[in-house]
Amino acid sequence: MLHRAIASIRFRSKAQLHRAAHTALTGLLALSFVVGFYPAPAQAQYISFIRDAETEQLLRDYARPIFKAAGLDTQEIDVHIVKDAGFNAFVVDGRNMFINYGTLMKSQTPNQVIGVIAHETGHIAGGHLAGLRQAATGARTAALMAQILGVLVLGAGVAAGAGGDVGAAGAGILYGGQSAAQRTLLSYRRGQESSADQAAVRYLNATQQSTNGMLKTFEYFADQGLTSLQYADPYLQSHPMPQQRIIQLRDMARASPYFNTKDSELLQLRHDLVRAKLSGFLDNPQIVFNRYPKSNGSLPARYARTIASCRMSGADACLPSMRALVAEQPDNPYFWELIGEFMIRWGRASEAVPPLRKAVQLAPKESLTRIMLAQALLGGGDSARHADEAIGHLRKALVKERTHALGYRLLSQAYGRKQLIAQADLASAQSSLFSNDMKRAKAFATRAKTKFKRGSPGWLKADDIINYQPPSR
Repeated sequence: MLHRAIASIRFRSKAQLHRAAHTALTGLLALSFVVGFYPAPAQAQYISFIRDAETEQLLRDYARPIFKAAGLDTQEIDVHIVKDAGFNAFVVDGRNMFINYGTLMKSQTPNQVIGVIAHETGHIAGGHLAGLRQAATGARTAALMAQILGVLVLGAGVAAGAGGDVGAAGAGILYGGQSAAQRTLLSYRRGQESSADQAAVRYLNATQQSTNGMLKTFEYFADQGLTSLQYADPYLQSHPMPQQRIIQLRDMARASPYFNTKDSELLQLRHDLVRAKLSGFLDNPQIVFNRYPKSNGSLPARYARTIASCRMSGADACLPSMRALVAEQPDNPYFWELIGEFMIRWGRASEAVPPLRKAVQLAPKESLTRIMLAQALLGGGDSARHADEAIGHLRKALVKERTHALGYRLLSQAYGRKQLIAQADLASAQSSLFSNDMKRAKAFATRAKTKFKRGSPGWLKADDIINYQPPSR
């Protein structure tokens, strides 16, 4: 299931997740992979995310050994896919990592993405966000003291009628204090970036993975940024200058005994399939057909062409190519899921149920697939008969997807069809809460609360929503 969505078990609402990421991207507190600050879109208020079971599972498999090597395997770090075609990744706290889908599209090998994850993990394991906040506080204090001194000197010059000399000195202190504070903070950030590079190499060595992909990625950015940065002041850069960074990393990377280790054929195939899927869903179909021409008979190429074709054609024209994928890899849950997704899109929900049941059977831990199956069950012609099955899938899925607005909306529909009105109202309240519609959330919660026994789990959940106050911006 590939679509835009916002959800994280670490944030109470999607607005909190958006604000945390956006605040970091527009300030100094996002530690990103590329050279320089991450360019937040002008007038941006929110960041779009992509949810897809196959892509998320691949990233989890990439990250798991790295997190373990860093001692973070018990912290349940969430990896979010940002709907941005640029190459970047960043962290904003110790529990959330953000990776642009463009990072996957521009990475030829799994090892390149794993190198990015290893670098960002270095920031998390090193506590760099907390250290940066502390350094920023110190820098602001130093700048404030310089500003006070500058104002006093400037004021003294005006009072004494001194004119330009003392006045210029005061203005110089004002500017110099701000400049020195900025340089101090950026120097601290450059140190953190170098530390994250070193940590990434350690994690890759500990997991016996190549450092070559990470090196190639940095070399690419060094080439891209060489012209624009060759005259830049190195002391005003948030990351080490490309040439310096490459020299340091090249020595560390090539010293690794696993430098020439290749990704497994299976992992490379999964990587290529995810890139093909992202292209098939997100690119203009003609771009997809040009990138994956009919002369390319590989499985990823056929995956991409099938998706692009299904976006343009109806079920009758598209089903044969989807069934051909399933025939080639009958144990691939995401090929079965693809059939179910397009059946729902084409308004044939009842026909989506069997392939989605098969997908859940093959990948029972995929919560997003269970939510899609529930959607098909409730959208069929005999949805009342399938309400119990839908509720079962949704309750399992929402243990993990605790802020999935669509999941709660479907749960409300399923409860409603069983005449479980209190549960339906509570699920509607939760759906509205995670859609950031607080007025509607509180209204449904108030109604649900009157139907639950006082002190029961449902009553307490409704009461929490009624009394919840969103954090200020």
